[in-house]
Amino acid sequence: MTAQFIAPIPLTSHLSAARITAFAGHHAEQCRIEVVAETGSTNADLLARIAGGVHSRRLDAPTLLVAQTQTAGRGRAGRAWLTAPSAALTFSLAWPFAAPLQALVGLPLAVGVTIAEILADFGVDVQLKWPNDVLHKGRKLAGILIETATAPDQQLWAVIGIGINLAMPEQLQEQIGRPTANLPASAAQDRELLLGSLLSGLAQNMRQFESEGLAAFVERWNRLHAFAGQQVLILDQGKTLHEGRALGIDQIGRLLLQTDADSNPIAIMAGDISLRPKED
Repeated sequence: MTAQFIAPIPLTSHLSAARITAFAGHHAEQCRIEVVAETGSTNADLLARIAGGVHSRRLDAPTLLVAQTQTAGRGRAGRAWLTAPSAALTFSLAWPFAAPLQALVGLPLAVGVTIAEILADFGVDVQLKWPNDVLHKGRKLAGILIETATAPDQQLWAVIGIGINLAMPEQLQEQIGRPTANLPASAAQDRELLLGSLLSGLAQNMRQFESEGLAAFVERWNRLHAFAGQQVLILDQGKTLHEGRALGIDQIGRLLLQTDADSNPIAIMAGDISLRPKED
């Protein structure tokens, strides 16, 4: 049998919601999928619809919003997510939860596990950096921003924003100021297949998170921990708060840090904290 060559789909080609739906399969059959050519922020768009703005279509089902180009993307702690047309895969998933708001602590960690496990199916080896970054060969490949909102009918929603680098221009990498990774071409050649697979995995894992909490993801996260056993610095706005050996996360998603061989590990809460490996 002759091997079939699959030509890469140009990154500038328009994404098809129908193809994403087909690839997502039955796990995501309750989800609505929308594709727009350009928007400021997919997270902001979905949050506005949850709030029920005058000109917004209210959400009544889980909704995936994919933007070909995102011009005002946001990262953690209000930082800008810098990208360029066709340089990244940018999308958000609005998901309703029956659980109380406090039960969603640790959700970014579960989302990180989902992204890593799906990318592994595409032959991409990644690791996770606490609390919400996905690394490939030690460089940032993807970021996660989760925001929550309560609709007028009191339904709690999580809006899960994800950006995955596809082909970051060198000039943009210089502007970002730190090395980034691009998704290998073999995994990026069919973006609709990748998006459908990610949506399917997210739909399954959001249901598992709602029923079992973060406990179902702790061991999986720790297996993917980029800095397991390494000496790291915990920084807040450039200031070193803690230094020690990173052990992994606990049952509520705190990073455990061994600061002294004779003492118990300390638990670092999520927040505007950056983790850096200690230079030798």
